Amino acid sequence: MKLAQSGTAIVVLHAIAHGLHGLAHVKIPVSLSSLQSVFIVAVIFLAPIIAAILLWTTFDRVGSWLLLSSMAGAILFGLYNHLLVISPDHVSQVSFASWGLLFQTTAMLTLIVDGLGCWVGVWGLKSTPPLEEVS
Repeated sequence: MKLAQSGTAIVVLHAIAHGLHGLAHVKIPVSLSSLQSVFIVAVIFLAPIIAAILLWTTFDRVGSWLLLSSMAGAILFGLYNHLLVISPDHVSQVSFASWGLLFQTTAMLTLIVDGLGCWVGVWGLKSTPPLEEVS
C-alpha cells in the first residue's frame, strides 16, 4: 500500500510541476513541435497516470516499470530540451522576467520530481516479486 501511495503522490507532484511548466510555455510563448507534443502527452502526462493506477492493482510491478520508464523519459526529454540543445526551449534562452521565472524554476523542479519518481519506480521493482514468482 505504501508503494501505491508514494507513487500516486509523486505522480501528482509530477503533474503539478509539468502543468505549471506547460503554462509557462504557453504564456511566454515557447512553441513545441508536433513530435514533442505527442511525446509530452503520451510519456510525460498519460503514462505516469496509468502507472499510478496500476500501482493500486495486482499489476503493481507493471506500474513500477511504467513509472520508472516514464519518469526517466521525462528526465531525458527535459535535459535534452532545457539544458543541452540551444533552442527557444533552453533555459538560457528564456528571460527571468514575467513567466520566464516560472519556466526556469519548473524546468529544474521537473528534473527533481522526476528523479524522485524514478526512485519510487525502482523501489517498487525491488519490493514486488516478478510475475513468475507470484503464486
